Amino acid sequence: MSVLLETSAGDIVIDLHTKHCPKTTLNFLKLCKIKYYNFAPFHNVQKEFMAQTGDPLGTGQGGESVFGLLNGPSQKYFPAEIHPKLKHKKRGTVSMAVAADASVASGGVSGSQFFITLGDDLDYLDGKYTIFGEVAEGFDVLDKINSSFCDENGRPYRDIRIRHTIVLDDPFEDPQGLQVPDESPMPTKEQMESMRIGEDEDIEEHGDPEELEKRRREREAKAQALTLEMVGDLPFAEVKPPENVLFVCKLNPVTRDEDLEMIFSRFGHINSCEVIRDRKTGDSLGYAFIEFDQKDDCEEAFFKMQSVLIDDRRIHVDFSQSVSKLHTDWIAKRLKNQPEAVGGVEGLEKRKRYREETAHERGDNYDLVFEHSKRPRERSRGRDDDRPKDRQRSRDEKGRDSGKHSRRDDDRRRDGHRHRDRESDRDRYRDRSSDRGRDRDRGSYREKDRDSDRSRRYR
Repeated sequence: MSVLLETSAGDIVIDLHTKHCPKTTLNFLKLCKIKYYNFAPFHNVQKEFMAQTGDPLGTGQGGESVFGLLNGPSQKYFPAEIHPKLKHKKRGTVSMAVAADASVASGGVSGSQFFITLGDDLDYLDGKYTIFGEVAEGFDVLDKINSSFCDENGRPYRDIRIRHTIVLDDPFEDPQGLQVPDESPMPTKEQMESMRIGEDEDIEEHGDPEELEKRRREREAKAQALTLEMVGDLPFAEVKPPENVLFVCKLNPVTRDEDLEMIFSRFGHINSCEVIRDRKTGDSLGYAFIEFDQKDDCEEAFFKMQSVLIDDRRIHVDFSQSVSKLHTDWIAKRLKNQPEAVGGVEGLEKRKRYREETAHERGDNYDLVFEHSKRPRERSRGRDDDRPKDRQRSRDEKGRDSGKHSRRDDDRRRDGHRHRDRESDRDRYRDRSSDRGRDRDRGSYREKDRDSDRSRRYR
């Protein structure tokens, strides 16, 4: 007695224990026969533990037995049939999910939901759940289900659903009133609404390329903002520039904060007006931020102050796109609330001073960087007495090293001279030997001459 489950991940064949738990297997076979499980999702997947299904809507709270479908809600559940010989020893064990019901005096109750184990030796489940079958074919499908990506509740992001159920062998007669459909029914509206991402759904977006690019950039910006919020660089991911702050640029360097505040105050109350200046010199950088008390006053100033002449300069006005003030206020508030953890407001001031002192190292000011790069050269032109001791020491060491090199060169020169002297000695020895040979030849010639003279005499 077996059943074939056609799922979106593949086919699974389940052999049933009809002798040990006849009522449970009868319920399962008849639900499969009337296509009750069609389009039911695997709504709870726990890695290396189990995969649960059988609820048509996938909420985990629905489903009923075939007896409840035929006889009414009073028989929605039936008592569990727990057999002592059936154990959760191996992967692929099929058991009924248990629901607590006050109408049953002892033990649990079963309806339509069941689960398939994805791990071995789950003996702590014995005696609690009705084992009514085991997987005979389709262990590769269990591997796919086990490796699916799920949310915090165990629901797979991409739906894994039962498409069809086919009864291969049924030893039980159909209960009275059971209506078997001629073909698989269509999914209900509630089941369609419970869809997440279907296995055959095309997740690629279609439409205007410009609109798709705009959506992609929005998603990317939102993801980056969320990352900055997580690491603490933003107070919240949806932070936006304030709508009551104006950005004014192209200012004359002689324009002061009081001048701007007096000019823009005719549009409404101003909370703050600040001309941005250089940290070191205090010179104006040519732009400012003006914060109004009301948003409407800020908008009116934007429309009426565009290209206005102030101190012989035509200014440019725009809404502020900076969130630095919001971020600074948020950090100050957080530090004030957590003084022990992050150093409080004093810690914030120390960090500000540190950034100002190390501005030249980060390249915030070109002049400072240029002066910093010139310092080593200017020092090198000074006398040795003005140098630090460590530099004098290093120079002495270099001198000793250079002395070593000079001595080595002298040794090499001396060796070269010795070599040349040896060669010259060989040449002189060769010349002497050649002279001896010539002298020897001359002696032999003289002896020959003497012999010839003697022969002449005694003839």
